[in-house]
Amino acid sequence: MEVIGDLPRELFLEILLRLPAESLMRCKYVCKYWHSIITNPKFIQLHLNYNYNNNVCVLLKRCLVTCLGQKENLLSLVCGNGFSFVNLDVDLSLYRKEPCLQLLGHCDGIICLSNYRDYILLCNPATRESMLLPESRLPCYHSIRSLISQTTGLGFGYDAKSHCFKVVRIVSYWEELRGSNLPHFSRVEVYSTGTDSWKEINVTVPAHVRYSPCFETYFNGAFHWYAMDDNGNEVILSFNMGNEEFQVIPMPSFISKHDHSICSSLLVWNDCIALVIYPERGIEKSFEIFVMKEYGVKESWTNVLTIGPLTRVERPLVFRKNDEILMEGSHGQMMSYNLRNKEVKDLQIYGIPKSFSTLAYVNSLVSVEGGNQMLDQRDNTGYGSMDKRKETMSSMYRNDHKCESDEW
Repeated sequence: MEVIGDLPRELFLEILLRLPAESLMRCKYVCKYWHSIITNPKFIQLHLNYNYNNNVCVLLKRCLVTCLGQKENLLSLVCGNGFSFVNLDVDLSLYRKEPCLQLLGHCDGIICLSNYRDYILLCNPATRESMLLPESRLPCYHSIRSLISQTTGLGFGYDAKSHCFKVVRIVSYWEELRGSNLPHFSRVEVYSTGTDSWKEINVTVPAHVRYSPCFETYFNGAFHWYAMDDNGNEVILSFNMGNEEFQVIPMPSFISKHDHSICSSLLVWNDCIALVIYPERGIEKSFEIFVMKEYGVKESWTNVLTIGPLTRVERPLVFRKNDEILMEGSHGQMMSYNLRNKEVKDLQIYGIPKSFSTLAYVNSLVSVEGGNQMLDQRDNTGYGSMDKRKETMSSMYRNDHKCESDEW
């Protein structure tokens, strides 16, 4: 059995896999051999798989008011059973100067942030690597002078076919004097880390993206928005990152025409999309949860649970594990609701009311520029059997053996 110091190689790998990315970023400078292991795409994938199955946290973005009365963003990680949280030190000029910065999505440790106007940013909070995307290829004006443009939809995800991260942007064109709530037409462009460029795609957008709190969700290789069709029916609009096509997913049967007194939020729960329906206003609110058990099939919507009525709760944020949901309180604090014992907890996490946005997040070494280098060998049932990990590690050692005794 080959050893590293006094440790067998397999045990050395198991230790490294359990370290957070922040520690591994320091460890890779110990010597050339460690650097070759930690930067190896196979190790990065094993580390990602391990965290997906053991260390999923909640990434929280909120706004605070400084002592000078200015608004500023704050990113935090909420981890552990005790709801401990740590504020992330993210040094981004865009992050600092844009208090209304939107947290668009997360995939493999990479998050996407945007001000929905002219800046879109990819960032790995663990490695502190970030990349500002190039300017859009779509003009902000149209040949028809009476039309004005607006970015109505942004989405972020991963294309398993090309092994690239992608951002999709929907630009809608409206009559300058709007007589209708629907745009005149829309255009779509896609950014890929594989080419580091935007391209316009020739597709029809079958529904019109609208705002709904805590709705935009990446799931099953597609990004999802709240939308309305040409008949005014509420639907879910999805964009598949692989084939770059849109799909309209119908809402449950009892939801048809838009009702301004009702809110809808789309979350991921038990590996399914879950629709949470609740009143926009009220001292007490009840939250009905519908789960789509067969993705894309309207008839599979099932009303599985009603939470409440609860007081001091504004809206749902994210499911944490399978028996807990984090919610935003009406006065700008985070709360948790346990689905089993129906216990509500006030967490010591505060922000400006209605400024909270959350994502399920995993710590990773994945590069914002290197999505095309990933092996995409995700193991959803575990981070690989011991035999598989030994095989992977053996191939890493064969490739990196020449660096074993090298020092910086």
